[in-house]
Amino acid sequence: MEQDLFSQNVPRPLAERMRPRILDDFVGQDEIIGEGKILRRILEKGRLESSVIFWGPPGCGKTTLAHLIANSVDSHFEFFSAVTSGIADVRKIVGEADSRLKLHEKRTILFVDEIHRFNKAQQDAFLPHIENGTIVLIGATTENPSFEVISPLLSRCRVFILGQLTEDDVVSIMKRAIGDREKGFGETEIEVSDDDLHYLAHLAAGDARTALNAFEMVVQSLDDGSGRVALDREAIEEAAQKKMIFYDKKGEHHFNIISALHKSIRGGDPDAGLYWLARMLEAGEDPLYIARRLVRFASEDIGNADPGALTTALNAVETVRFLGMPEGKLALAQTVTFLATAPKSNALYTAYKKAAADVRDHGPLPVPLWIRNAPTKLMKDAGYGKGYEYPHDDPDGVSGQEYFPEELAGSVYYRPVERGFEREIIKRMDYWKNLRKKKS
Repeated sequence: MEQDLFSQNVPRPLAERMRPRILDDFVGQDEIIGEGKILRRILEKGRLESSVIFWGPPGCGKTTLAHLIANSVDSHFEFFSAVTSGIADVRKIVGEADSRLKLHEKRTILFVDEIHRFNKAQQDAFLPHIENGTIVLIGATTENPSFEVISPLLSRCRVFILGQLTEDDVVSIMKRAIGDREKGFGETEIEVSDDDLHYLAHLAAGDARTALNAFEMVVQSLDDGSGRVALDREAIEEAAQKKMIFYDKKGEHHFNIISALHKSIRGGDPDAGLYWLARMLEAGEDPLYIARRLVRFASEDIGNADPGALTTALNAVETVRFLGMPEGKLALAQTVTFLATAPKSNALYTAYKKAAADVRDHGPLPVPLWIRNAPTKLMKDAGYGKGYEYPHDDPDGVSGQEYFPEELAGSVYYRPVERGFEREIIKRMDYWKNLRKKKS
């Protein structure tokens, strides 16, 4: 497997050919491989004693770092894909690693690409062999390890977080490919402006592999054998086709963006809210999922401060169902801007939490007899409903009766804020409270 990856005897994509062989050629990620950083020290010393996981977006250098470790450490290195391999392959590699360790006292480092593709049982298979030192594991994942890697395995690994490459990083990588005579296009005279290289880097969204693949495609499509290729914006757009918006509908990115939308609206920023809404819709998110979240927001963060918020959000749900996409996008945009600019109150959310806490803490307290339902003679004879004061019989439309169980009499959960319509609700609550106190 190792020979296949490093072999120069078969045609390989530009992105693979340009993979750095030494640390000095690596671009980006100074936070983890800069001078004095632990990963740089590991590479410089040529020893990796404990398992690690590289977590970051596509094309940021996870696999390249694994290659650099493979070239620098005094260990046998195995490359392994979670997409194409299973537990049987793990057992085979572990068996060979055990024999290698016994015969040559040489450890095996196992690189597992896309480790998040392994299920719990498959990840469990690594544990005893990491524990006894048969293998050192390097995992690479685009998904949050907190969610996608089992806790026992995660606790045995050091997680390195890799960030998205900048446009300048990606441009630097492409320029190296232009000038490299051995692995890149150094034998071809390529004419391309810095602006167009930055445009391609922008389309790649920090993914060096995507940028190099598109760059190779456009060069090959324009190469007429003359030894000279002139790239322009139109050719780059055709090769890159449509910019892919990094977004997964089940992973961490999904929850990060819906959180950003929620917090932007809560913070009263309609423009940021529209941006995060567009990020989800343009990436193909289910519009009804967004609509449901907006309905929840209307009650949780606005509530009675603007009772129209819930109506607006529910109307958006029906509009999306009725019109579908893309027409329904504007209803969601209208709702986002309405909610963002509405007065905010979490008084309902807080009130319900307090009421629920009393339910849990005090258990099923009996309903006071005077407010129990009494549909039968037996129940009436038992005192159900006896003494109930019908508010409409009172000139003021209120009675002073207690409606709580005795243990919770006088409890207060709902405390409106001095914003929006809840100002009026405070006045109403004070009015009814004073009347009830007078009647009691």
